[in-house]
Order: sequence, then structure tokens, then C-alpha cells
Amino acid sequence: MSYSIFLLRFVGGEVAALDAERFRQVTEPYVVAGGFDEGFSQLRTPDGGSADLYHASHGDDGMSCVTATHFARGTMLDLLTHLAVALEAAVVPQDGAALIFHEDQRRHLPAELQAHAAVITPTDGALQTALEAH
Repeated sequence: MSYSIFLLRFVGGEVAALDAERFRQVTEPYVVAGGFDEGFSQLRTPDGGSADLYHASHGDDGMSCVTATHFARGTMLDLLTHLAVALEAAVVPQDGAALIFHEDQRRHLPAELQAHAAVITPTDGALQTALEAH
């Protein structure tokens, strides 16, 4: 069984489209299988860490979510942090509170996520520490 995290951008409590070009810019150097047009990318960082990303577009609404599974700790989680910041997305673990990078993101979360959302710094190691704390 795999653990999943979701990168979601919220505006006014609703899911909003993610910037596909920013997604490509951040992930392309690390893609070893699949690719943006396939809706699946396997990434590998220089330290050997890997992750599977699912990122299908949904018609005119664009890319609404990036799901990361089978991800390594360390540098890969730092890359996922960089991706979330670039996409202005919250990180929503499958079993935990939303993680946001700026307090002003909280007001855009759906009401049920606002109270328990945690603000983390967009620095190396921060996402790993937050995930391990939950």
C-alpha cells in the first residue's frame, strides 16, 4: 500500500487549476518515465530518490490536482515542496491536516480544512518533518 499526498490549489474554498507550465518547469529535469502529456510522471532526484506523480488534466478546467505516491524521503520531498510552492498549492496528506506555506493561504481552503491546517516553511526538510509529525 502506498501513502499519497495531494497538491491542490484553492481559491475561495474551491479547487482551482494548477499552472501546467510551472509544473513542467519544476518536474521536467527529473522525469525518468512518462511525462506531462501522459498524465503520469516518474521522477528521480540526483540522490536516487523517486516518486510517482499523477497529474491528469480535466478538460477546460486544466490540471486540478497532482497526486504523489511512492515518494522517497529527503531530496524528493524537498522537490515536492518546491513544486507545491511554485503551483501555489497546499499539500494535503491522505490522512492529515492540510499543509500550507503562507498564512494567507488558509482563507482559501475549504472550511473543513481551515482550522487544522498547519503553516510550514518552504525550506528543505520542512515537508518531511511535517509529514512525520502526523
